Amino acid sequence: MATQTKDYYSTLGVKKAATSDEIRKAFRKLARKYHPDVNPNDKKAEEKFKEISEANDVLSDEKKRKIYDQLGFYSDNIDPAAAEAAARGGYGGGGFPGGFPGGASPRPGSRGGQEVPFDFDGFDFSGFQGGTRERAQEPSGGGFGGSFKDIFGGIFSGGQKARGPQPGTDLEYQVSVDFWAAVRGGVARLEIQRQETCPACKGKSTTGGSIECPECHGTGQVTQMGGRMKFNIQCPRCGGTGKIQNVCATCDGEGVVTRREPLEFRIKPGTRDSQRIRLAGKGNAGTEGGAPGDLFLIIKVGTHPVFARVGDDIHVTVPVTVAEAALGAKIDVPTIDTHDGGGRTQLKIPPGTQTGQKLRLREKGVPSASREGVRGDEIVEVKIVVPKVQDERSKEILRELAKLNPEDPRAELLAEV
Repeated sequence: MATQTKDYYSTLGVKKAATSDEIRKAFRKLARKYHPDVNPNDKKAEEKFKEISEANDVLSDEKKRKIYDQLGFYSDNIDPAAAEAAARGGYGGGGFPGGFPGGASPRPGSRGGQEVPFDFDGFDFSGFQGGTRERAQEPSGGGFGGSFKDIFGGIFSGGQKARGPQPGTDLEYQVSVDFWAAVRGGVARLEIQRQETCPACKGKSTTGGSIECPECHGTGQVTQMGGRMKFNIQCPRCGGTGKIQNVCATCDGEGVVTRREPLEFRIKPGTRDSQRIRLAGKGNAGTEGGAPGDLFLIIKVGTHPVFARVGDDIHVTVPVTVAEAALGAKIDVPTIDTHDGGGRTQLKIPPGTQTGQKLRLREKGVPSASREGVRGDEIVEVKIVVPKVQDERSKEILRELAKLNPEDPRAELLAEV
């Protein structure tokens, strides 16, 4: 049975000459559409996601893509140097030295074998390798410099690579956290969707017993093309045994099942907006004993009507009267400690304070999440409130004040025009 050739470029919807950036963008676009988290319990979307992931794995890797372009297929068992030689026709471009294997001649109309694939189907390579039989003598006038097995062994190592433990993938979620929970610490809750180890097969993907391999129909071999050569190789699906294990019906052979899970985690005091929190082992489960992935939580901190937070500093705007700003005063201002029952803090307003001026209260900000015992500051911005004068006595006092202080506040501005 011949293995089906996969067109990875068509799978991703890109041209063969596509750049690495174009391939990456095409994969990301399709991944967002077919990801299992976006299409829960949708087997077709899941299969499509596997196809585009396989195509991206090959085409995004420069070495893998080169082998795929040269041979029309890719396997981890292929040696890059041998693949390049085969693509150049090194094993068939001008015919094999000494003739075709087994004394075969070119087919009629083949022009010396240039256009006809070499078919090694059923050819016994055992007579050309060391061991129980002697190595075949090299034909006079040049030859392979080794056995057929030596040559094709460089292209296909034969046998299926052991799957072995596969680690789980990481997950990422955005979590909204209350302003005070981020400042003082607390507990946050959310529900995540993650892959857990299948309870039926314990992550092994199979449930015991075996069936005939559908890839090679029990023969243990498949026919593969390499340039103009056609030859049999060990079936990659069953490893040449002709049989495969029964797929677990619970997880469809994935080794994992998708579940929704409530999660509770602690927020450290001083947690910042956009901070990334890692919960080890809370990502998707691995298969066949592989370690689980991690869960990354991106914190989105809520706002407050009075306080604004910048890093570990707290910013607040406080109104003051004209008299307080002009003469100086001590005023009460709120801090984040006031929220926890603490008293208000007094702030000294220097005489002649202007609106928009910023004053600092040391260590009245947010406790640092990364440096124990360190706190930010509180930055107080002054906002001068002009009174609404309604009685004549107040107006008279202001007129007298204007006469005593005749300076023009706009003089400097006008001088610059």
